[in-house]
Amino acid sequence: MKKPQKKPTNKPAEIRLNKFVANAGVCSRREADNLIALGKIKVNGKVVSEMGYKVKKTDTVEYKGQKLKSETHQYVLLNKPRGFVTTTKDPHAKRTVMELVEKACDERIYPVGRLDKETTGLLLFTNDGETAKKLTHPSHKVKKIYQVELDKPITKDDFDAILKGVKLDDGMATVNEMAILGEDSKILGVEIHIGRNRIVRRIFEHFGYTVKKLDRVMFASLTKKNLPRGKFRHLSPKEVMGLKGVK
Repeated sequence: MKKPQKKPTNKPAEIRLNKFVANAGVCSRREADNLIALGKIKVNGKVVSEMGYKVKKTDTVEYKGQKLKSETHQYVLLNKPRGFVTTTKDPHAKRTVMELVEKACDERIYPVGRLDKETTGLLLFTNDGETAKKLTHPSHKVKKIYQVELDKPITKDDFDAILKGVKLDDGMATVNEMAILGEDSKILGVEIHIGRNRIVRRIFEHFGYTVKKLDRVMFASLTKKNLPRGKFRHLSPKEVMGLKGVK
């Protein structure tokens, strides 16, 4: 005997309000909960502060007077060239990284972290606020590997001192691993899990070295394999899952 088939429902799909806000690229889901609790989010013109509140795609959701659009999450990896500033908008910058990914997708995406103007290598863009927060928060200690070219050979004493930890103006800076890659001791591979501003350059400058070239060759589980300088690609579903699993 055949089981009776369920009648199709025309009820619009609903998602939690905090997920809707996070998908719009405003912030992480946890931060969205705070915005909701503080009465910062409106649904169809009314303030909603109820946790677990669900909305439909046809509902109008507003934050700071602007209508939010819950978007499909996009994850784009760029091999950044020199001379581009990592910012979404800078009236004083001639070239920003946003120019390089403007044709990647219809959604608005944002850089995850920063690379300074002269630093090259991997830079991730996404509109997934929750994952971006996870990848940049110090507690997750996301792995970053750089290839560093110095203006002069590094001495054994300085090499050992850097591995022990360096006291900078804004606190201790720890290098997790370091290796000499060139015979002249000017090219190094550096693994670091902290993400403070210009941290790699400042570590070597502390010991009197000038970083001539700095290239990020690995970010979290992502590498530059088959990604030419100045080009971008979309992450595979497997790579996305790997990022979401970063601890």
